[in-house]
Amino acid sequence: MTNIRRHFKPNDLCFFTHVTYNRKPVLIDHFDLLWASIEHYSAEEDFDLIAWVVLPDHMHMLVETSSRNASDVMKRMKQSFGAKVRSRLKLKSGRMWQYRFWDHIIRDQDDLNQHIDYIHYNPVKHGLAHCPADWSYSSFPQFQKKGIYQPDWGIKLVPDTDGQFGE
Repeated sequence: MTNIRRHFKPNDLCFFTHVTYNRKPVLIDHFDLLWASIEHYSAEEDFDLIAWVVLPDHMHMLVETSSRNASDVMKRMKQSFGAKVRSRLKLKSGRMWQYRFWDHIIRDQDDLNQHIDYIHYNPVKHGLAHCPADWSYSSFPQFQKKGIYQPDWGIKLVPDTDGQFGE
């Protein structure tokens, strides 16, 4: 039994890393089901998805929590996705996710900026894309449309991604 204690308050900005069981690369193949689960629980549990990226075997999310327990919301979202994938693949059982997840409460604007950059640069870091704009499973295009990122960000302007991000 785990002794991890998570302390979330309403309206916290939280960074989460969720990793698939045995790092099975199932998330992109079933992105539609994952996104349906994320949308459902973000609406039902009233949390705002600020930034996100989905890779084959893990995902990062930056969310603003509601008054609900963020751990419970993340658990239900992951259970929903697992049930949908098992149904699609006609499986009676099977784990989709590692038991635990990484979380980090954002402390200030610099911390927020670093985590958003980390999220958007992650596909490049893992060799899945040449630049963040090449990766479809990310909130990067929305940030670029708002002018937050320049067209060459992640190519010429590479962020410092050293730190604790839960991979």
